[in-house]
Amino acid sequence: MTSTSAAFATARAEGRSALIGYLPAGYPSVEGSIKALQVMVEAGCDAIEIGLPYSDPVMDGPTIQAAAQQALEGGVRTADVLRVVEAVAATGVPTLVMTYWNPIERYGVERWAADLAAAGGAGMITPDITPDYGSAWIAAADAHDLDKVFLVAPSSTDARVAMTAEASRGFVYAAAVMGVTGARDATSDLAGPLVGRVRASGDIPVAVGIGVSNGDQAAEVAAFADGVIVGSAFVRTLLDHAGDEAGGLEALRVLTADLAEGVRRGAR
Repeated sequence: MTSTSAAFATARAEGRSALIGYLPAGYPSVEGSIKALQVMVEAGCDAIEIGLPYSDPVMDGPTIQAAAQQALEGGVRTADVLRVVEAVAATGVPTLVMTYWNPIERYGVERWAADLAAAGGAGMITPDITPDYGSAWIAAADAHDLDKVFLVAPSSTDARVAMTAEASRGFVYAAAVMGVTGARDATSDLAGPLVGRVRASGDIPVAVGIGVSNGDQAAEVAAFADGVIVGSAFVRTLLDHAGDEAGGLEALRVLTADLAEGVRRGAR
């Protein structure tokens, strides 16, 4: 059992979903992102996704784009991302990198897998490659005992859902809203059926990314999903407190605690 699988197993044993939090490395700074992610762990995140800032984030909404762009303008590099991974993984919480494929291809797939494993990373989430085009990553991940998290969407065929469930390790990321990422006022009625389709294809946890921004929404999703993924709401919290580190960290702690209470309130 990998550390990611173990986190889901622990949550399941407690009769609840896992809370997975996302922030891009390097925003508001490298050290600032480490502090923010550590606060999220302390306040209740069961696993962490660290974004590798990229100049062409076609799937990211405006909130994450804004933070990633500021990180890039601040000079963040892949080595910095690995430093953030190392610091967060040291907390004992499974720490994955979420990244588009192009930066990994440029870095070198085998080199990346080796360096990610050496930093204590649990694996990688790849939003823009599918298992049938990800053979290089699958081989490198397997060689270094890293989780491979692929995405499914409401538009995925049953055959593609089954293929993704078979190829993934750690969990399957159910992107249950069509379009770019971002916090939303209501959850999607597409999420439940998508989770059911993945579960019918294999015994692997399914985490839902749906624009959750508060504990009530987290409770809704936790009623049917193994994991609740929150990204834009965390990023927005930091953006809203730009220049106020202490205020931003406290707001992040309050939001995380609310979301952590939500996944427990929505216990299945």
